[in-house]
Amino acid sequence: MILLRHGQSEFNLHFTATRRDPGIKDPKLTPMGQYQAEQAAAALAAEGITRIIASPYTRALQTAAPLARLLNLPVLVQPQVRERYAFVCDIGTPRTALAMQWPELNFDHLDEVWWPAMEEPADQVENRARLFRAEMVALEDWDRTVVVSHWGFILSMTGESVANGQWLRCNPTEPAPVQISWRHR
Repeated sequence: MILLRHGQSEFNLHFTATRRDPGIKDPKLTPMGQYQAEQAAAALAAEGITRIIASPYTRALQTAAPLARLLNLPVLVQPQVRERYAFVCDIGTPRTALAMQWPELNFDHLDEVWWPAMEEPADQVENRARLFRAEMVALEDWDRTVVVSHWGFILSMTGESVANGQWLRCNPTEPAPVQISWRHR
């Protein structure tokens, strides 16, 4: 499968400059983030993608949208691939508001508040990634799936830190990383 980190968000822009949480809940993509999403869609268009899975955070849904349009595929919203809850940006948008903003997507399987209530320990994210890895192995076409996710979840899946708009391949049949270094994005 291909793991694609969302494009630059308003949070990423401010946090990178200050190394302080700017207090932006569920931030949107910046113009640079939109550009990164478009570039990723163009680059991934010839990969034979048959499934797009995305986190329910706005930045991930906005990143998935150009690829979904280009390939005429639905985006399957999966809270399991969300970011590690550690900053204000990890406070999501309630299910009903997401459904109004994204009427073409199905959010019926989400709880109204689908993100954790408090900071999520790293081992919980790593456990989510292991579970997701096992679920992907059960799919016949995991190798034609793009997962639009976040720094912490991709780190948990691969042990690698990726930049906004960057992607990498992940074979879920291979072992999960043994040791993960959790440094701030």
